[in-house]
Formats: sequence, C-alpha cells, structure tokens
Amino acid sequence: MIINRLAKKLLADKLQPGKVILLYGPRRVGKTTLLNEFIQNHEAREHIKIVNGETTVVQATLSVQNIESLRRFVGDSKVIIIDEAQKIPQIGQSLKIIVDNFPDVSVIASGSASFSLARQVGEPLTGRQKIVNLFPISAAEIIETKGLEYFQESLEDLLVFGCYPELFSINDRTRQEEYLHELVNSYLFKDILELENIRNAKKIRDLLTLLAYQIGKEVSMSEIGTSLGMNKQTVAKYLDLLEKAFVIVNVRGFSRNLRKEVTKMSRYYFYDTGVRNALINNFNPLSVRDDVGLLWENYLVMERIKKQSYSGLYANNYFWRTYDQKEIDWVEERDGKLFGYEFKWGNKSGRPPSDWTTAYPGASFETITRGNMIDFIV
Repeated sequence: MIINRLAKKLLADKLQPGKVILLYGPRRVGKTTLLNEFIQNHEAREHIKIVNGETTVVQATLSVQNIESLRRFVGDSKVIIIDEAQKIPQIGQSLKIIVDNFPDVSVIASGSASFSLARQVGEPLTGRQKIVNLFPISAAEIIETKGLEYFQESLEDLLVFGCYPELFSINDRTRQEEYLHELVNSYLFKDILELENIRNAKKIRDLLTLLAYQIGKEVSMSEIGTSLGMNKQTVAKYLDLLEKAFVIVNVRGFSRNLRKEVTKMSRYYFYDTGVRNALINNFNPLSVRDDVGLLWENYLVMERIKKQSYSGLYANNYFWRTYDQKEIDWVEERDGKLFGYEFKWGNKSGRPPSDWTTAYPGASFETITRGNMIDFIV
C-alpha cells in the first residue's frame, strides 16, 4: 500500500535556493522513497541531480573542498539531492561551499544515520539549513490515504505492530512479527554501534527492554544502572544516543510554581510501538494484554509529535507530576499558554488535579480518549 506522506509537501514548501534541507528520521522509515516521489512530482525534474553518498565517486567528489570540482558536480542542476549524506567525509563544509557559491541551487541531504549527519553539518550550515523530520506513518497520513473508517478499524493493529511503512504491505501477522524482529535485530542499533564504537549491543537492548516496561513513568538512571551493571554516566550516554538515533523520545517534567513538582527525571517513549513490542516479544491482541494503557499513551504521544512536526504546531512538551502522585500525562506550553492532556484508553473523561488548577489557573485540561482523539492527532 502506498501512503501519502505529509513530509513530501514540507520538502516542496521548504525548498529554497541557497538553503539545505536536512531530512532526518529513523532507518527504514521511507526517506529514500520520499525523495524519489518528490523528484517525480517536481515540475523541473530534469534539473534535479540525485546521488548516493555511499558510492566512492560521490564521496571523492564531495569530500574535497575544491570549488572548481564542486562547480563541475553542480553543473546546470537547480536541485541537488544527496542520500546517505553522512557517509561523505566533511560533507558539512562541502554543502556550505555549494550554497554560498551557487545561490540558485537548492540542496536536500538525507541519511540513515541522521544523528551522524547532524553532527557533521551543524556548525558549517548555521543559518543555511532547514529541517524536515520523517516519522513512521502517522494517523493523518492513513486517514488521508485510506479514510477515517479504515484508520479506526486498524487502530488496535497500529498499537501492536506499529507504523513502519513496509508493514502496510504485509497482511500476514507472522510476517509482520518477523519484519519487526528483523528491524530490531539488524537495523535499530546499527548507527550507534558503527559510529560510536560501542561493542555491547546487548546492554543497549537490555536498556531498551527496561524502558519498554516504564512508559509513562519517570526513569531513574541510577536504578537502571544498578539493574544493568553500568554506571549512571554510561546509562545517560546510551539514552542520549538512542534519542539521537530516533529510537526513543525524552520528555521532561514541567514546573513553574510548586516545590513538590517532579522535574529532574525524564519519561521515555518509543518512536514506534511495534519496535517496543518486538523488544519484549509481545504481539498479543489488546484484549489479552495488561499494558494497553502504556501502548495508548505511547501512541498518542508520538502521534501528537508527528502532528506538531508536520503542521508547524510549535510547543514545548512536558509531563507534570507532584511527589504526592498528582499527575498529567502531557503538557504543552505554546503561545504563552499551558495545555494539559490526560490519556485514557476508555471513553471516561476525568478532571484536572486541584494542585494543577490552583498553580496554573489559566491552563486548559482535556482527557483524550478513543472517542475524541482525532482532533488531537490529526
């Protein structure tokens, strides 16, 4: 099944001469497919040049900061697309030279090891870059492609198997499980292990497995370190790498008024619930699971983040909790206002904690359920 990707419009809208679009996202999320579709839909595709950074010829050409060599590379192109750009040494400096010396040229750079690409291009492209994030398939993309009824019928499968694009072309549950196990075993840690010289993949997997059971709860690095036989600093390093590799998302506690608010610990969510379930090897239907609330919270968090990214809804995201266990799952700070959301798998709405309404009387509060979730995530 071909899914209409919202990021395709973002690429078209953000494309600008003299600028570089950096396309970030997890492995196997469809970046190369998106770029090919973008080319096919572009009105002047004869002036688009697409190259792969894994080839030795491209690496040799773009790793040397020679303006004449780069002039020959650019030729009469108006748009240059570089896939697997992180494989090219000094790619940040080369991109800087291209956009500074050929102001009529637009560039899109993408790579599987996106956090490596970000590290290479950060300083050279200051003021010259725009970012587009590509996520696993969003609810909005499913509804746009197949309709609301299809999405509602597929919701439980989305929580169990996740939203990676290839899954939408696999109808057999056993093959879906096999795909997710392959994704976890062969691709999930590849960038971290290759680029950070980390040899112990088992420790990373054990860390993620612990996180899989702590969705929606504050994570203590000291406790995890004790469980895994690692020091606190190593745990922090691994968590940071997993976040940069688009495996997990870190959400911090919100505080402005109360001393008893929890702020120093984070909650972690998985980019995809299917990856989370593969890590714990549990693809059971929701009717026989005891972690439906965790999956629902993780799913809504990521769908909200996708909506924010694709629609330009800029917000600072937090959770809120006090030491006496009063909490709100999701808090957004945008346009000088606070918006609190509680996530419930059932359709029963709740009330905000009194400490929240007292401390933040101007804040709003809403319970997000299956009955009203569409406006929240689409």
